[in-house]
Amino acid sequence: MSIISENFKKSFYFQLLLVVLIALFLYTMFFMSLHWITKHGEEVKIPDVRGKDITTAITQLKTLQFEVSVDSTYEAGIKPNIILKQIPDTGSVVKQGRTIFLTVSKSVAPFISMPNIVGLTLRSAALQLRNNKLLMGDTTYAPDIAKDVIKQMLFNGKELNANEMIPQGSKISLVIGNGRGNESNLVVPNVVKYTVNDAQTVIDASLLQSKFLYKGDITDTQTAIVVAQLPRVFKEDGITPNKLNANDTIVLIIVQNPTEDDFSPY
Repeated sequence: MSIISENFKKSFYFQLLLVVLIALFLYTMFFMSLHWITKHGEEVKIPDVRGKDITTAITQLKTLQFEVSVDSTYEAGIKPNIILKQIPDTGSVVKQGRTIFLTVSKSVAPFISMPNIVGLTLRSAALQLRNNKLLMGDTTYAPDIAKDVIKQMLFNGKELNANEMIPQGSKISLVIGNGRGNESNLVVPNVVKYTVNDAQTVIDASLLQSKFLYKGDITDTQTAIVVAQLPRVFKEDGITPNKLNANDTIVLIIVQNPTEDDFSPY
């Protein structure tokens, strides 16, 4: 005689009991295997690969059983194939097999369209250049009633128009309004015995331009000394000051380490 009667096997309660037992079995098996499913305990701290070359970085991450996805961008002054950024960030603890996203520096600068910054203030123009991954080069002042407003853009010494294609990371020189409009009869400043850096500051503030002539070997232009200038401060009588119009050029003769004999009278 069967322990469980045929009538009970066919009853609703037996079927319900069977379902409950199966559910308990599956529930127990799920939690017993959860450790294996989630790979609990197989977590690794992500190393810092920023600044490393791409080959070294990928090898290091692959050794730790990470997957790697690589994107690239151009950064001026950075060697090519160097890791600039990683996601997740360094120090994060993640499971093995996680994908690590790397941003690597490109070897060749892409060409971009030059934004139109003419008419913007110097501050706004600097922000536009930075947002477009361009560098701000030299700035010179020109007569204009609008102070610190961009009048002209220059690239490699030539005028640059908006929307022209240039390499990303290029230096853009700017011509800026001086806020005083056209001026004439400007007194020639005396910059003899000044360093090139200080002389240029004085000349720029005087709304004039400067040009340099080297005398001997120059190892550091900015610290070289002005030993003579043309035009001089005074006319031939030694009393009447020389005067120029705004944006005229003063020629400066510079020497790296001058002696007293190198200097010309004013």
